[in-house]
Amino acid sequence: MRLEVDWTRCNGHGLCARLLPERIALDEWGFPLIADPSVDAALVRPARQAAAACPELALRLVPDPASRDDVSRPQQEARR
Repeated sequence: MRLEVDWTRCNGHGLCARLLPERIALDEWGFPLIADPSVDAALVRPARQAAAACPELALRLVPDPASRDDVSRPQQEARR
């Protein structure tokens, strides 16, 4: 999974950085800085919470197209 910011929506509230400091820092105006957008399994839950809490719905957690595991894993787990 990876994080994406919709810059047309982001207003720099900074809530995402407080909820996911492992991946998100803030610039001097309060806008998110994401040096590494990849989200490993240990951070998926807090990343989802940060995305859901964004007041502008500007933060998204999306499957990483470079890793097919992100796309196929939920389907495999559903079959069990």
